[in-house]
Amino acid sequence: MPEFNLNDTLNLISKFTPRRAWNAGKVFSSYLVSKWTGKPIQWGYPISISFEPTTSCNLRCPECPSGLRAFTRPTGMLQQDFFRKTIDEISKDLLYLIFYFQGEPYLNPGFLDMVKYASEKGLYTATSTNAHYLTEANARKTVESGLDRLIISIDGTTQDVYTQYRVGGNLEKVIQGAKNIVKWKKELNSKKPFVFFQFLVVKPNEHQIEDIKQLAKEIGVDEVRFKTAQVYDYEEGNRLIPTIDKYSRYHRNDDGTYTIKNKLGNSCWRLWRSPVITWDGLVAPCCFDKDAQHKLGDLKQQSFRELWYDEKYVRFRTQIKEGRKNIDICANCSEGTKVWG
Repeated sequence: MPEFNLNDTLNLISKFTPRRAWNAGKVFSSYLVSKWTGKPIQWGYPISISFEPTTSCNLRCPECPSGLRAFTRPTGMLQQDFFRKTIDEISKDLLYLIFYFQGEPYLNPGFLDMVKYASEKGLYTATSTNAHYLTEANARKTVESGLDRLIISIDGTTQDVYTQYRVGGNLEKVIQGAKNIVKWKKELNSKKPFVFFQFLVVKPNEHQIEDIKQLAKEIGVDEVRFKTAQVYDYEEGNRLIPTIDKYSRYHRNDDGTYTIKNKLGNSCWRLWRSPVITWDGLVAPCCFDKDAQHKLGDLKQQSFRELWYDEKYVRFRTQIKEGRKNIDICANCSEGTKVWG
């Protein structure tokens, strides 16, 4: 869920209906009761959902399955008919829809049509992009679609630093794409989407933290937000782990090895409010299950309302309560216990 920004927050609040507020209250209450009792009690339906437009990507980022072309599951594109059917089923309770999981959303030719459909249902819509496809035409269509939030991943202010992580990327395209969005917001007199630069802090770019703030100011994006990097092989150190402790998920021990900072509690707010749906209809517990290995349901075979209370979901929530550190996707997670993280 979003960090605080007045206009963006007011926009989010405007999406609430009595039914959505009641549902959110039920979900939050059931999560608290689950923490207190140690039992996986679930009331209500998700507050937010991540929908995967595609697994395809034009870049080759080193810690991303899309970039590494390392999926064990099929790759493909989300189809509009399937998307609309699912949204029609859950939109009255749902508040927040994230058009992102793996891949680059703008590679799906029907992406912005799906955003518009969700916006017309009164949902708060958000996506994350590497901004290589924010042409004049796409920028205008993005604003016209009603998209509420646009996250632009930009991990460097010079080409050589940017491509240390965004392998195969072109920084000038990213900057021009951001300018196109800002231009069309002004042209169409729209406050949306709320646009921010997301800067994934890694060792090669940590010296450009102040530079990205200045660049954002010059372009006119709404904000810059800094994200810590999830690194798979961190125990013996990794070239991406930043030296600035504030921006690292990992602590360097006296013997030179690294451990994850987060003390994993046996609870996870995401399991109660924010599942992921892959392009082909698989339901995964959260965005940390990047290869959808923990399949909790298949929307090609059952409705969302059925699988949300299905035995597989109950079992996974039970496993979280019994020992979150024993679940592979949870062992390197820094977010799950935060209520709005």
